[in-house]
Amino acid sequence: MTIDMDASIFVAGHRGLVGSAIVRCLQGHGARNLLLKTHAELDLTDQHAVAGFFARHRPQVVFLAAARVGGILANDTYPADFIHINLAIQNNVLHQAYVHGARRLLFLGSSCIYPRLAPQPLREESLMTGPLEQTNSAYAVAKIAGIEMCRAYNRQYGTSFVPVMPTNLYGPGDSFSLESSHVLPALLRKCHLARMVMQGDMQAVERDEQVFGPLPADVRTHLGLDGAGTAPRIAVWGSGNALREFLHVDDLAAACVHLVFRTQETDLVNIGTGEDLTIRELAELVRSVVGVDAPLVFDAAKPDGTPRKVLDVSRMHSLGWRPSIGLRQGIAQVYRWYLDRLESAA
Repeated sequence: MTIDMDASIFVAGHRGLVGSAIVRCLQGHGARNLLLKTHAELDLTDQHAVAGFFARHRPQVVFLAAARVGGILANDTYPADFIHINLAIQNNVLHQAYVHGARRLLFLGSSCIYPRLAPQPLREESLMTGPLEQTNSAYAVAKIAGIEMCRAYNRQYGTSFVPVMPTNLYGPGDSFSLESSHVLPALLRKCHLARMVMQGDMQAVERDEQVFGPLPADVRTHLGLDGAGTAPRIAVWGSGNALREFLHVDDLAAACVHLVFRTQETDLVNIGTGEDLTIRELAELVRSVVGVDAPLVFDAAKPDGTPRKVLDVSRMHSLGWRPSIGLRQGIAQVYRWYLDRLESAA
């Protein structure tokens, strides 16, 4: 099977963290026939609308990066939304890709699909071998269903759908909402705000809220913005002992494009760095990159989630791809993007 960059390529979720990175990567490789639709233009949970889109455009390649996503708090608060919306998107897009003859589809899952206490590093074979982490089980079940759909359609209809499991992602375009963001962007924003408060730049704090959303009451208290006169502190959910792996989204995009255009792989593939660090170490690294010396405060009453989560990436290595962006380098790049957004809003 040979597919070139002149093929019609549908990137579902092209405005999101992952989808926008895939678009950048495809454009960098010379792709000229990208099909991009906003949610307002195409609601992927609408079966009739998705069927009509595929019938009109018949994309040859599909990157399914559209999903309802969020951190521990969002997953734990809105489990029904996470399972219902993700199942609807997957069912519609995967089925219509088959019906209308897509030559290749890549389905993006999440490493939370693996059992909470699966042996580390997490191998693809560990899927469905034990209980899931309860704080995000609804999302995980939806993504497991997507993997099984890929496998089932490949087996029954001879499609070429490949499910991939990226590790924790970060990069430009991430969500910095302190009510729904993942740990790395949340830490970066808290560190930046602490730096601004320590410099006495309240206008910068106000501008940050205008651009990235309001600050929850507990965050305002930790930053010393509640009028109590306390010095800024950087609050971190959990004990700080949980181990996590982080991959820059541009590296993920490069891996996805590599899989679709340079391999015929259809089995489940982990995508990550294969290296992890504690949340405490991550917080210290982000604090160093931002350049703030406010103390870290760990809230052990908040959930840590899975104790450790690092992927075995040997299968991806065997397919000829490795990441190229180091964690410090990547965080510094994202912080520059963050500052640029604030500057452009001034």
